[in-house]
Amino acid sequence: MARQPDDKPAAKLKSDDSALIRELALLLDETSLTEIEIERAGLRVRVARNISIAASMPPSLQAAASAPAAAALEIADVAKHPGVVPSPMVGTAYWASEPGAKPFIEVGAKVAVGQTLLIIEAMKTMNQIPSPRAGTVTQILVEDGQPVEFGEPLVIIE
Repeated sequence: MARQPDDKPAAKLKSDDSALIRELALLLDETSLTEIEIERAGLRVRVARNISIAASMPPSLQAAASAPAAAALEIADVAKHPGVVPSPMVGTAYWASEPGAKPFIEVGAKVAVGQTLLIIEAMKTMNQIPSPRAGTVTQILVEDGQPVEFGEPLVIIE
């Protein structure tokens, strides 16, 4: 007897399947997971979230991230800017000494060599990041409370 192709067409999405997918997507948001997969009654559903560089960029750069090639060029250009102040460590950047306090710097502020630009918390230690040069703050490239990587551009001083 010749083998017949499966009479089952590719699984069609039912309304209860759509509800399951929505529920799993909501679970991703609530738990900060990046991926979840379940199998039930022969139906396997995998819901994943793309983590992109735009998620960690300040809003001023997020608009550029909608065009990935342009965003990659802009980030590379910012990192090569002669006035960029890179992060000396991995940690969490804070604009002020405590919540609700006045930020150390603002765009347009004049800074002196050694003046505190922001704080990076690493291993429960608050590390003041001093200005390596005198000038005017033209851009602040991180959000208050944002995780930062070693070498990540923090501020541009011209």
